[in-house]
Amino acid sequence: MLQVKNTLRSTVQVSFDGRVFKTYHGPDAGQRFANEVKVLRYLEERGCVFVPKLLEADPNLPRIVTTNCGFRVERVDPERTKELFAELEGYGVRHDDPETRNVTYRQSDGRFCVVDFEYAQILGEGGEAGRARA
Repeated sequence: MLQVKNTLRSTVQVSFDGRVFKTYHGPDAGQRFANEVKVLRYLEERGCVFVPKLLEADPNLPRIVTTNCGFRVERVDPERTKELFAELEGYGVRHDDPETRNVTYRQSDGRFCVVDFEYAQILGEGGEAGRARA
C-alpha cells in the first residue's frame, strides 16, 4: 500500500487495487470516524457521485475503506473550488474545510471530487451548519 497521508489525526493509504484506507488517530478519533461514516452514507443515499463511496467501516480500529476519487490536486481555480463545495451543499452537506487539499481529480471522467468529511455537517441537523474543531 502507498501511504498518502500520515498526521496526528489520521493515516491514509491507497491499496494497489485502488481502495483507500483511512485510520483515525487521537482522542476524538471515534467521533470523527462516526461523523465521516454518517456523512458518506448520507451522500450516497442522495446519489452524490463526486465523493468517495464507503465500502467498509470498522469502529473498533477505527477505520474506513472507500473508493478512490482520484489524485489530490495542487491548484484549482478559487471560483471552481467555491462552485464544487456549493454543489456539495446542494446535496445537503457543508464541508468544514473547503480547501484545495480536500479536492481530488478523477481522470476516468474528468471530475473534481471532494474528500475528508470528518468535520462535515449534514445541513438541518442540530441547528446551524458547520462544526467547530476541537
